[in-house]
Amino acid sequence: MTDLPTLAPPALPCSHELVLKVIPMPADSNANGDIFGGWVMAQVDLAGAVLPARYVRGRMATVAVKEFVFKQPVRVGDILSFFSHVTRIGRTSITVDVEVYAERMSQQGKYLKVTEAQLTYVAIDAEGRPRPVPVQS
Repeated sequence: MTDLPTLAPPALPCSHELVLKVIPMPADSNANGDIFGGWVMAQVDLAGAVLPARYVRGRMATVAVKEFVFKQPVRVGDILSFFSHVTRIGRTSITVDVEVYAERMSQQGKYLKVTEAQLTYVAIDAEGRPRPVPVQS
């Protein structure tokens, strides 16, 4: 019996929660074969909304993207892991950091940070007006 090589632990953010995993497909790519930045941004918006939804308990809207940094291209077939962390809870808004890591299909178990962003969501009522974030008990 042969011993399997030991993989180094992935450098993933331990202070963030895994909120989404997705594999981009050919329909999500541009003419160069890389994934459209807009597609990645949409996935980050979905991932970023997961933790605020636990606090807001109702409708909310994305109101700001303070920063969005693309560090590496995303490729068809990458396994993307989205990690989120709440950085601020205001009266009507919640800000989160989202970090995205890719596992290339040929290098599973090895993670590469491909993008990160900071987003702010606001709790809204039925008419779309800001409302207070409920107090957590």
